[in-house]
Amino acid sequence: MAAANFDLKDIERRMRIALDTLKREFSGLRTGRASAAMMEPVSVNIYGARMPLNQVATVSVPDARMISVAVWDRSQLAAVEKGIRESNLGLNPVIDGSTIRLPIPPLSTERRLELVKIAHKYAEGGRIAVRNVRRDSMDLLKKLEKDHAMTEDDQRKNSTKVQELTDKLIKEIDQMLAAKETEIKQV
Repeated sequence: MAAANFDLKDIERRMRIALDTLKREFSGLRTGRASAAMMEPVSVNIYGARMPLNQVATVSVPDARMISVAVWDRSQLAAVEKGIRESNLGLNPVIDGSTIRLPIPPLSTERRLELVKIAHKYAEGGRIAVRNVRRDSMDLLKKLEKDHAMTEDDQRKNSTKVQELTDKLIKEIDQMLAAKETEIKQV
């Protein structure tokens, strides 16, 4: 009877969304190597609206220290350059015809430490999101037991499953953070 209201797979799906968001945030963190994912947070003011960079240009990585942005509408080159400068990525765009080249400078030690702090902040946000899903699930289980839709034993058993899932995903977040930290600190 309680299975219709309590779905462990749905809880895991909601927790995995937090992990996917964290992966996306980590992919945007600079590590000293060029990556097209670095350009995802960039938005450009074109045609009177804010648009993501990938909707007005093609982003490619010709080598480990360069990002190339091929703007589709050459008349919007200045707007794209301005959007990149305003994105706080610390990149200096160079216009080359209808292409914008973004040389990736090597990271200083101070900048690497800043990026590690940002990665820790992102990871903590992921942990909080997973714990919020756990809290909502535990509240639901308590409510189901209080409404006599679930026995106390079932509530305890399901609570244990939710806690085990939470611990597993928090451990995955910690592993992702350790890998990203190693990647950032690598010279």
